Amino acid sequence: MTVQISAVIIAYNEEQNIEDAIRSVDWADEILVIDSESTDRTVDLARSLGARIITNPWPGFSEQKQLGADSATYDWILSLDADERVSDDLRKEIERVGPSADGFRIPRLSFYLGRPIRHGGWYPDHQLRLFDRRKGKWNGAVIHESVKMDDEARVADLRGEILHYTIRSLDEHNKMIAERYAPLGARKMLEEGRQTSPLKAVFSAWFAFLRAYFLKLGFMDGFAGFCIAYFSAHHAFMKHTLLLELQSGAETRKP
Repeated sequence: MTVQISAVIIAYNEEQNIEDAIRSVDWADEILVIDSESTDRTVDLARSLGARIITNPWPGFSEQKQLGADSATYDWILSLDADERVSDDLRKEIERVGPSADGFRIPRLSFYLGRPIRHGGWYPDHQLRLFDRRKGKWNGAVIHESVKMDDEARVADLRGEILHYTIRSLDEHNKMIAERYAPLGARKMLEEGRQTSPLKAVFSAWFAFLRAYFLKLGFMDGFAGFCIAYFSAHHAFMKHTLLLELQSGAETRKP
């Protein structure tokens, strides 16, 4: 790519991941790490590899990523989480295509329990991660944040992959759902004015499993595919039951 690129990585206590993430973008013109007050060696490791560091208390995914885009030196932003890597094929493709569009969607290949997952709705999981910040911004969503490009902006697809080294253990997956994704999902549903019921909670869990394991061919990923489908159901059920609690609280506060 003939333009200069700032690689922006958000991180919190990512000493196990941050070095590999930075090395995967060491070809970028700038590497900027937005750290959410890590208490481990994340910042020291990132700085030792030449990254510029900005420390900012955690405001949420979208806000933190937008801070990174706004704080970058260059207008072209390549956004990563600390557990993601730019593959060699993607790097070569970025260098080859140049600024032929204003933003690029990139397929993301996730590794679950050490195995690449290509079914269950997890792939290709296109993410708009390379963009001209003058033509787009993060959308402000509390969960499943994404870049919203201007109406007149041109968006193209790349074939090279972002490699996502996600959940390493079942206990980690369970904690992520309980502590992050289910509460954030319930909050998003409440903000959107959606309502649920005990019956919807049960149905959503069953449908989530059937969709991931059968309709999206999760069974082709073996035991990992079954675990993904199970936790998809668990997530759906928790999200709806938490929304029930939020609805109850909202009703209680009504005069």
